[in-house]
Amino acid sequence: MNWPYPLWIAHRGAGRLAPENTLAAFRHGAGFGYRAFECDVKLSRDGQPFLLHDATLERTTDGQGVAGEQEWAALSRLDAGGWHSRSYAGEPLPTLEAIASYVLRNGFVLNVEIKPTPGTEGLTGAVVSRRCAQLWATSRTPPVAPPLLTSFQSAALQAALAAQPELPRGLLLEHWPEDCLAHAQALQCSAVVAQYALLDRARIEALHAAGMKALAYTVNDPAEARRLIALGIDGLITDAVDHFSPGPGVHD
Repeated sequence: MNWPYPLWIAHRGAGRLAPENTLAAFRHGAGFGYRAFECDVKLSRDGQPFLLHDATLERTTDGQGVAGEQEWAALSRLDAGGWHSRSYAGEPLPTLEAIASYVLRNGFVLNVEIKPTPGTEGLTGAVVSRRCAQLWATSRTPPVAPPLLTSFQSAALQAALAAQPELPRGLLLEHWPEDCLAHAQALQCSAVVAQYALLDRARIEALHAAGMKALAYTVNDPAEARRLIALGIDGLITDAVDHFSPGPGVHD
């Protein structure tokens, strides 16, 4: 495919500078010039796709328990900003639709990590991919790149492939199994998104030879960013949006 995504991608909106996976974080990241964003999406009990990284609510909201076991009506009332700082108190959990509206109206691009509640991998992959396809298809803005769907969960990517094969997918890797390229190809992935220390010249070249792009997370060190750029990396996901310019090159 013609790769339409920028090199630099803001992790969870603005890294650690604002409450992750909120509209406030996206706006903060955009203020540093970022035009590509990563976020985590899971389902509420009643099937609403919304942004949250953890399976449970305690770390980044004032709620308790497993997020996916609760109705959206309850989740929508939680404070997802006060844990970060007082200035963000009251920031709500956003729906996938709200984030899509923001990025589409601004011409930004999105990397959606499918983050299922354990046991809902297939359902989450199917629902998130279908909803993404609907939201991007109905956008009234000039055409922008489709969302890149990524996941550590093969079952979620398989379900996304079955539901919306036209949307690009990426396999997330915390380790590098010997068969990971074949596995990514079986899922018809456009990219592999690996923990940055796993990527060297040989692996990046192997991905390119297999027709896939190589992306790295979470790159916060300038020396690592320079190393990967020299090796031909296709995407860098970072928390350090205040240190790295999203334009060409690396700035500290």
